[in-house]
Amino acid sequence: MTDKTDQIKGKVQETVGKVTDNEQLEAKGKAEEIKGKASEKADDLGDTIKEKTGELKDKVAGVFNKLVDKVDGKD
Repeated sequence: MTDKTDQIKGKVQETVGKVTDNEQLEAKGKAEEIKGKASEKADDLGDTIKEKTGELKDKVAGVFNKLVDKVDGKD
């Protein structure tokens, strides 16, 4: 399931648990919702890390190329 699906499913279970006074179902729903939110945050963090790693790689390559140009006298 997707992260959002887990969150929605969890919210529905939680609500049904509250309405039917089923604490176990309510707790299961809360856990499912938290799982979906945590997974979504982890995915977001992974995307941010990839983005920042790419930016850092580009900066390092730029500095390296400038140094090579200086050494080669192309400055």
